Amino acid sequence: MSILNSTDFMSFDGNILKIHQMGSGRPILLLHGLFSSAEMNWIKFGHAQALCNAGFHVVMPDFRAHGQSSAPHDPAAYPNDVLVQDILCLLDYFAWDDYDLAGFSLGARTTAKLLTNGVKPNRAILTGMGWQGLSGWDGRRQFFIDAIDKRETVKRGDAHWFAVQFMKSQKIDPIAARLLLNSFGSMDVDALLKIDLPMAVICGRDDDDNGSAPLLAEKLSNAIYYEISGTHMSSVVETDLSGKMIEFLQQT
Repeated sequence: MSILNSTDFMSFDGNILKIHQMGSGRPILLLHGLFSSAEMNWIKFGHAQALCNAGFHVVMPDFRAHGQSSAPHDPAAYPNDVLVQDILCLLDYFAWDDYDLAGFSLGARTTAKLLTNGVKPNRAILTGMGWQGLSGWDGRRQFFIDAIDKRETVKRGDAHWFAVQFMKSQKIDPIAARLLLNSFGSMDVDALLKIDLPMAVICGRDDDDNGSAPLLAEKLSNAIYYEISGTHMSSVVETDLSGKMIEFLQQT
């Protein structure tokens, strides 16, 4: 069992991100989903350990306003695409010559944004993401803003119910989360589709929360689609998630 090491990292504006690391070897940076954390997406269900066992040094930040990272209420702490700025700052700190990059849901969208901002990992993995989640994000963002606004009144059966319950279970600060959601810039999908980088799109069979994952893989210039079991919420517990990640990363 690899030892988990968690440290504070000061981002570009002085806010603190919690960085979790496990294992040694080739670096892979894992980015978690909205209202989640490194613990929930990557550590709890064994994905980080599986990657360590496969020879990777796994680095997992908690996004701003998530997990153990800072969740400021100052709107100035949420400039346009602040998550991209945070991860660019982290990549500058590590200064890896050769690494891989992966993200789930919001982490996948952030991965795609990083690629269009010139980040050049050896391989990239988009999990829990479909074409419409990148090309039509504004509607998806409004869904989560509505969930935050309805968090005290939403009833079981409402489309926002599960998002609200998950947000509460993860102790997400609603003020910080709302500010963060409004910081997300649009995706330059044309630029993304021109990137000739080996990519994997991994998605649950019953996960269409972000649209069609097979269509996303088809549109990308150099991507492989892997289907695993589960919905958007349940696919992260599947051992096949990290299994398919490892299969893709170890291709020659």
